[in-house]
Amino acid sequence: MHAVLGALVPVFLVIALGAVLKRGLLPEASHWIALERLTYFVLFPALLIVSISRAELGEVAVVEVSAALLGSIFIVGAALTLARPAICRAFALAGPSYTSLFQGALRWNTYIALAVSGTLAGTKGLAVAAVGLAVMIPVLNTLSVIVLARHGENAGTSNRLLLLQLVRNPFIWSCAAGALINAFDVPIPPVIVTFGDILGRASLALGLLVVGAGLRLEDLRRPRAATWFASAVKLLFMPTLAVGIGLMLGLREVELLVVAVGASVPSAPNGYVLARQMGGDAPLLAEMLTVQTLLAALTMPAVIAVVSFIWHAS
Repeated sequence: MHAVLGALVPVFLVIALGAVLKRGLLPEASHWIALERLTYFVLFPALLIVSISRAELGEVAVVEVSAALLGSIFIVGAALTLARPAICRAFALAGPSYTSLFQGALRWNTYIALAVSGTLAGTKGLAVAAVGLAVMIPVLNTLSVIVLARHGENAGTSNRLLLLQLVRNPFIWSCAAGALINAFDVPIPPVIVTFGDILGRASLALGLLVVGAGLRLEDLRRPRAATWFASAVKLLFMPTLAVGIGLMLGLREVELLVVAVGASVPSAPNGYVLARQMGGDAPLLAEMLTVQTLLAALTMPAVIAVVSFIWHAS
């Protein structure tokens, strides 16, 4: 538990610093919008390309890790899709609000996942996390774009515009670029690798600060029922499902630990940007992000501690 808290506390301290800076030194919304765009379109894609292209996958159970993470996503995503009419009735949600619940229950905060995986498990943890990045980010972004195109305020988007949204998504093409470089061992000049590495390292700190700045603490006065539902699915059910699938597939030690980390992080702040762009209920998603980020400070240590116990007991 001491190691788990040692990995998580610095991450949440950076998030807290972002919240403090937003209310003190950098109160202008334009400052954070600029940082958000810089991280979204430049820094984080650089991190994805570098992390995935340099990952040593020879000792990683790529198929099993991918199956555990993608299996949990597809099961929860299918359940949310099939139960959409009942969910909308139960929580009085219109189409755009449903899209925010969908994103809030499925997406994962890569900044937190990478920071915690590297701290807990070093180079091997980052290699396993890179597998998660490569398989989950394209799938999650594709699912989110499709759901927003069908149920957002701009529902009825043509297939051409839908394809354009996918092609323009920086996370999808950066994952593809990193995977191709890794798979074909494309030689990259060291100066370019160092350049991308510097940008990538900057993205983690800035990304966590932006997460903190985006926290809407006023939403904590009375979170909506849909927020609690999405948070329970994301922080409790999703990691339970992913770890369960991982155990059935024989995952142990670092692979199982990183699967637990990836599945138990709060939802991604990038979903808020996508909701604003494609007609989702951005304020509801912001509320979900705030509640989940704060709750994750309690649920993530519990999930990781349980998996660590399984690791050392097996």
